[in-house]
Amino acid sequence: MRRALGLLGVAVLGTAFIVQHADAALFSFPRTLKHHMERLQMQEPALAPMAHTRFCLQYADECRPRRMVFRGGSIKLTDERWAELRSVNTMVNRAIRPQANTRGVVNEEWVISPVAGDCNDYAVTKRHELIKRGWSPRALLLAEVVIGSGEHHLVLVVRTSAGDVVLDNLNANVRLVGATRYRWVRMQSPKNPQFWSTVGRTMA
Repeated sequence: MRRALGLLGVAVLGTAFIVQHADAALFSFPRTLKHHMERLQMQEPALAPMAHTRFCLQYADECRPRRMVFRGGSIKLTDERWAELRSVNTMVNRAIRPQANTRGVVNEEWVISPVAGDCNDYAVTKRHELIKRGWSPRALLLAEVVIGSGEHHLVLVVRTSAGDVVLDNLNANVRLVGATRYRWVRMQSPKNPQFWSTVGRTMA
């Protein structure tokens, strides 16, 4: 009996050690990042938004396919990187004055760092700022969603080791994909930012 209790004690201590270190691997991120990790999965090829095609003509370097710098598609999420995501999200949300697009889809323009703009301008500016800070473009994907009102909306998805997270001008927080409650329509390909695909969600 004592030997059994001794072995049980060792097992409990070993389990506690594993859990403690697994938990520490996610650093001090919000509790929700430690559960329900979700990733977006590429499905069928889709046409790129018309405005994105024009955007690529104006900002050719933003749409240039990059050589694979690392294997896999996600970035290891550290305390520093998490803080940087939050900083860029907040900075861009404050820097651009909200302005609705009144020109219609046909005449829509996506602009980096305008004084005033809509969701598209916020999303491309955040992607641009993170690339400037050394983030891999392959992990920074523009995505079109449908929000609760039925309106189409553009966000930036960042593929990380803790799941896909979303930078959004409609929310001050950097959120997990599952926390947005959006309907996902299409997203850039990590292999070539000029190509888009329909997307679905899956647990990581």
